[in-house]
Amino acid sequence: MSVVLAAEPTTSVVTQLTGSGVIGLREGLETGIVVMILVAFLVKSDRRDSLRYVWLGVGLALLLLIGVFVGIEFGTSTIDSKYAELVAGVASLVAVAIVTYMLLWMSKASAHLSGDLKEGMASALATGPTAVFFLALLAVGREGLETALLMASYAESVSGGLVPLLGLFIGIVVAVLITIGLYFGAVRINFKVFFTITGTFLVFVAAGILAYGIRAMENYGWLDWVPGHGHTAFNLSSSIGYQHDSWYGSILAGIFNFRPDPTWLQVVAWAVYIAIVLPLFLNRQLGTRRPAGAPTKGQPENV
Repeated sequence: MSVVLAAEPTTSVVTQLTGSGVIGLREGLETGIVVMILVAFLVKSDRRDSLRYVWLGVGLALLLLIGVFVGIEFGTSTIDSKYAELVAGVASLVAVAIVTYMLLWMSKASAHLSGDLKEGMASALATGPTAVFFLALLAVGREGLETALLMASYAESVSGGLVPLLGLFIGIVVAVLITIGLYFGAVRINFKVFFTITGTFLVFVAAGILAYGIRAMENYGWLDWVPGHGHTAFNLSSSIGYQHDSWYGSILAGIFNFRPDPTWLQVVAWAVYIAIVLPLFLNRQLGTRRPAGAPTKGQPENV
C-alpha cells in the first residue's frame, strides 16, 4: 500500500504553547537548578564578587540558545522547500540523538551533579574570573543547546513559526520564578516526580520528532533502499474515522507529532525508540535519589 498523506491539521495556538511550554519548563528548571547550585556555592563561599561572571556566562548561553533556534527555524525558509524538508528531517534526527543522550545522562549523573559543579567552581575560582565565566557558560550552554535543537525540531514539525518560541519563553519564565522560589525556600517540589513525569513526556515528544524526521527523509527519497519504505502501515482516518483536523487530532499532532497514516518505517522507528529509551530512562530516573543535585527541601544550603 502506498503512502496516502492526510491533510495536515491546523495546530491550535494553545496546543503549540502547551507542548513548547512544558519543554521550556522542564529544561528551564534543569538549567535553573544548575545556576542555583553555582550561585549558592559562591554566596556560601563569600565570593559574591564572582557572581557577575556567572550571570555573564548564563546570559551568553541564553543568547546562543535563541540564536541556534532562530538560525535553524528561519534558515530553512531561505532554501528551496524540497531541501528545507530534508534539512528539517536531518536536524530532527540529530536533535533526537542529542536530547536522548542528555536525558539519559542527566537521569544518571543527577546524583553527583551538585558535587561536580561545586568542585568545578572551586577550581574556577582558584584560576580566575574567566574560568568562572566559562564554567557557567558551558554548564548552562549544554542545556541550552539541547533545548534549542529540540525546540527547533518541534517547531518545524508543527509548522508553528514563532508560537512555539513564545511557549518556550513562557515555560522558561515560569521555571525562573520557581527557581527563585526554591532559592529563598518559598517553593517546595518533589523533584523526582517532576522530572520523571516531564522526562517521560519528552521521550514521547522525541519519538514523534523521530517519526517526523523519518517521514521527511522518506519523502526526499533517502530511504528508498529500505524494504517497505513509503508504504502506509495503517490509516486510522479510513478505518475508524479518525479526524486529523479535529480538536483531538490537533492536540496529538501538535504535541506528539501523531498522524493517522504513518509509514511502516515511522511505526517501527517510533516503537523501537519507546521500547528502548523509556525503560532506560525510568530505570535510571527512579534509581536516582536526588535529580539534578536539587535540594530536597528547596533550600540553597542543601545543594
